[in-house]
Amino acid sequence: MTLMRTALPILLSRHIWVAMILAWLLVAVAAGWLWGEQARRAAYSELARQADASAALHASVLRSEMEKYRALAPAMATDPDVIAMLKTRSGDRATALNQRLEALSNQTRTSAIYTVAADGVTLAASNWNTPVSFVGADYSFRPYFIQALKSGYAEFFALGTVSRKPGLFLAHRVVDTQGVVLGVTVVKVEFDALEAEWKKAGEPAFVVDPGGVVLITSEPQWRFHTLRPMDARMRQLTLADQTLGKDALTPLPFTTPDSPRTRKVSAQVDGTAQNWVHASAPTTSPGWTVHLLMPQRGQVEAGVTNARVMAALLATLVFGIAAAALRRRQRLVAQQRAAEQNRIELEHRIEERTRDLSTANQALNAEIEERIRAEASREALRHELVQASKLAALGQIAAGVAHEINQPVAAIRTQAETATAYLDQGLPAKAVTALDRISGLTSRIGAITHELLAFSRKSETQLRAIDLNEAIDGALLLLVGALRQSGVHLNRDTAEAPMVVGDRFRLEQVIVNLIQNALEALGQAADPAISLCATSTPDKVVLTITDNGTGLDPAVASQLFTPFVSSKENGLGLGLVICRDIVAGFGGELNHVPTPNGARFSITLKRATKA
Repeated sequence: MTLMRTALPILLSRHIWVAMILAWLLVAVAAGWLWGEQARRAAYSELARQADASAALHASVLRSEMEKYRALAPAMATDPDVIAMLKTRSGDRATALNQRLEALSNQTRTSAIYTVAADGVTLAASNWNTPVSFVGADYSFRPYFIQALKSGYAEFFALGTVSRKPGLFLAHRVVDTQGVVLGVTVVKVEFDALEAEWKKAGEPAFVVDPGGVVLITSEPQWRFHTLRPMDARMRQLTLADQTLGKDALTPLPFTTPDSPRTRKVSAQVDGTAQNWVHASAPTTSPGWTVHLLMPQRGQVEAGVTNARVMAALLATLVFGIAAAALRRRQRLVAQQRAAEQNRIELEHRIEERTRDLSTANQALNAEIEERIRAEASREALRHELVQASKLAALGQIAAGVAHEINQPVAAIRTQAETATAYLDQGLPAKAVTALDRISGLTSRIGAITHELLAFSRKSETQLRAIDLNEAIDGALLLLVGALRQSGVHLNRDTAEAPMVVGDRFRLEQVIVNLIQNALEALGQAADPAISLCATSTPDKVVLTITDNGTGLDPAVASQLFTPFVSSKENGLGLGLVICRDIVAGFGGELNHVPTPNGARFSITLKRATKA
């Protein structure tokens, strides 16, 4: 019975499945076609909107450029210097005006600014100092000159007769206070920067005049071509006015729509034929129109493809839901069977994994215990090495300490005999003075023995704020006898040393070890000396110990803090290793600092924030 229930979805009628597949195909094809056409219209509509907006923007930019320069020619026509130069035709005035026009042209970024006398001869120009200077040129034949003299103002787009570069000529008539016509001021504007910006945008754009001639364009090969073929008479007149060659004024290599509405066109740009969306917008210049070609960039095809894919996906989704409904029971049965099998297999794996984890946990616990014991043993050994280092240091300084104690003991004996003699003589006041001296000497012996006991005591490291000078004083108290016997001069500059973080007696051990090493290195020095200097920063304190001995062998210096490496004949090579370990336990550093003479060690400690 279970087998029949499992196989039931598979044995459904094949005709039902065939009908469902055919219905799915028909719906997918129909929906794909309908949605694709709708997406095509929407994509063209969006491209047309973008093209209209871009054309309007191009027209606005052109208007801004034009308005910037249109006020310049009238302003120059009323300039007193221009009027005076045209009246007198003075060479000095012309020279001064040339320089002024040159500066003004640079400031306004115009191609040229020049002044033409009433007879058509140019008297001053901003390009007076260039090979293409307009000075002396006769422009009486130019349409902009003739129109400006006649009506007072003219705008004319043409090739320059000297520079052969296209530009817009803005001309204004110059008259004196009596109304006498003196000449014309002309501003030539080139649109190279604007055309480069249009080119960079990737949307071919061009401006045509009322006759349909392309004037400004992002595609230079289109300049002075026309939207429509011209008759022979109009073409000849325009060629004469524009001073163009015979090959100009031919139609563009594509047809632009007659209607101002946005249309699709096919045009070749940069050697590649493409489909474009054409749009146009009027400008403030009379009769000028901006035309723009918006590239489709595959947007229409992509929109159609996406729409068709979405339709196919939607049809597939519907079919999938229907198929899922038919096979649901089969899947439920299969899922139940698989779940049961997985449960049994999971229980088996959990049981095996539990055994493995238990075994691994036991092994890990044993390893942890072994490592704890090893760490404890290592720590105990480290403390024993530190204590052994202390006792070794005490053994080395024992003779000096004994000498320091013997001196006050001998003095006590002398003072005691002196006090007895004073008492016998009936001089108790002097006897009291001798007894006071005995008390001071016993205090000194007590300080030395107390320092010895504290230094030799075995203790755990306890980090706290300590006085660096107290640690130095304690170390020097133990070494004062050795220093005096060796005749070593001690220089100490630690008066301003701040509080540091550490353990006083372990820090004393480090200082004793370093000074003891310095004493041994100064055995044969002519003028032996040891210097202690403390410097500080906001977060650190550095104590340097320097001697003027023979210094360290470079071979030993490179391995100075390596265990069992020593420059002493009977040394174990552990003293400096233990000292560095002690300082590291304070969070500091012990380093050897190379010097030209002698040896120098630096102890860097953390500065304590409070006592």
